[in-house]
Amino acid sequence: MTPLNLDQDLQSVQEARNFLQEADKARRTLASMTQEQIDAIVEAMAKAARREAERLAAMAVEETGYGNVADKTVKNLFAAVDVYESVRPLKTVGVLRRDEERKVWEVAEPVGVVAGIVPSTNPTSTVIFKTLIAVKSGNAIVFSPHPAAARCTHEAARILREAGERAGAPAGLVQCLSRPTMAAVRELMTHPLTSVILATGGREMVKAAYSSGKPAYGVGPGNVPVYVHPSADPAEAVRLIVRSKSFDYGTICASEQAVIVESGNKRQVVAELKRQGAYFLNETEKAKVAAIILSGGTLNPRIVGRSPRAIAEMAGITIPEGTRVIVAEETGVGKEYPFSVEKLSPILALYTVSDWREASDLSRRLLDFGGLGHTFGIHCRDESVIRQFALAQPAYRIVVNSGTTFGAIGATTAIQPSLTLGCGAVGNNITSDNIGPLHLLNIKRVAFGVKDAPEAPTASAEPVQRPAAAKAEPPRCPFPGDIRKEDIMEIIRDILKEMHEMKV
Repeated sequence: MTPLNLDQDLQSVQEARNFLQEADKARRTLASMTQEQIDAIVEAMAKAARREAERLAAMAVEETGYGNVADKTVKNLFAAVDVYESVRPLKTVGVLRRDEERKVWEVAEPVGVVAGIVPSTNPTSTVIFKTLIAVKSGNAIVFSPHPAAARCTHEAARILREAGERAGAPAGLVQCLSRPTMAAVRELMTHPLTSVILATGGREMVKAAYSSGKPAYGVGPGNVPVYVHPSADPAEAVRLIVRSKSFDYGTICASEQAVIVESGNKRQVVAELKRQGAYFLNETEKAKVAAIILSGGTLNPRIVGRSPRAIAEMAGITIPEGTRVIVAEETGVGKEYPFSVEKLSPILALYTVSDWREASDLSRRLLDFGGLGHTFGIHCRDESVIRQFALAQPAYRIVVNSGTTFGAIGATTAIQPSLTLGCGAVGNNITSDNIGPLHLLNIKRVAFGVKDAPEAPTASAEPVQRPAAAKAEPPRCPFPGDIRKEDIMEIIRDILKEMHEMKV
């Protein structure tokens, strides 16, 4: 490490320490505020995010090259509107619930200071989302941006911080590192003042969060399979899939990665895909695109969040104007089949199976390979089939008749709106929930005595054990060897005496 890099690391570590101290002071002040005061701060932050949604989206696209401005604006608004509206009515301060029958009170206690790890794929929407849920639950938050998205992440945090302070938030409640070095990230994740980590990012970053020694909410990869059952309307299913997969050029981890069809409905689904903007690769083109999907055995960052045209140019192929997704027919699962991985781009694999049972087996293989616990999609009108998949698939968001990008985050379904999606124990995560404010609260329980403790049973007196009486020995039968002459003479005299007395 050069002296210059060493100096930068030291400065970044000190910045992280300073921000944590300021955040800890701010959250202590916040702890004295009422629900109404905190709600006013959160509302002001959400309004500011809505006003700046498009500008922040443009900054993110310009800085990272990922996605497009229109869809990133929608993501920012999802966080500032949908997430906000879902958390707005929640009670997060003081006594949350009183069970008068059982005499138990539940009291909210914020976790403290949250470390927010921000990805380059969704930088500004992640800041909006994490700030709103952290402050709503009475916490401060310090962000660590991805180096490739540091400027737009910092700007999003600034907008929210200043809006909150104008509404009465203590200074330092929302912070963002300006020097996002690995040393600073480690300091942020392991510092004694950090209470919990909200980690969104690559596999290694999430693993580092879980290895930090701090409580952490991380997410796993989302290698999402989607099954189109013959009972589904092919035109509607394809419309939802293409919209979902092409949204922000596939940067949301809940987007579809593989479409599974049966041989009986394949023709209709393929025809709809082509009609609605999908380009099917021939074998030569498939080999060229496959060559750029992975780099060194992992996903090639150059294709992430890029348009179909940009990906085609990288691969050296030509695709029609207006192509929304690139599709390749695939048969295998594993790194030797690059189309079977999570691609985070508008590239889809298409698999053909004989029936729903084979579709279920293939879906499990795809999830086992790279998406355990995340999301599975199904387009189907037969509830018995839907139930079979819901029971069988190792995914905690089973999205039915909706694009998985929108269904998994709660934009088109009634699950908790969120941009951090837990993958449960099978995905090496602590929770399978969509993360919200209640995950950043500890619950204190005040429990009144309602019954007496059980008495130990009274032991009965043990009977006194007396030694058994000695048994009298039966009279011994004399044996000739035991009788003396004198004894015989005595017996004869006694007999003669008795006979004489009888005569008299």
